[in-house]
Amino acid sequence: MAKLSEKYEAMLVFSVKNGEEAAKALEEKFDEMITAAGSDVAKDEWGKRKLAYAINYETEGFYVVWNFSAAPDFPAELERVLNITDGVLRFLVTVA
Repeated sequence: MAKLSEKYEAMLVFSVKNGEEAAKALEEKFDEMITAAGSDVAKDEWGKRKLAYAINYETEGFYVVWNFSAAPDFPAELERVLNITDGVLRFLVTVA
């Protein structure tokens, strides 16, 4: 029997080269997407932090972590959108 819902964790690192306002706008965009498709959504905003190594010549990123429950097909769609969105430095979506 297929699962109807699974718990996930998504960690996103946004670029801050265009300012923290741009990172906040991306955070709001993905918060709306996750809230619309998931349930039991908990967001933990870590804010601007130094990266362990430079990514695209950037040394700082804006970190946000979401914990949520969603249908098993949602993480693939979320990753697809993250891959094509400018301003996303790194992301990781895992089963919690």
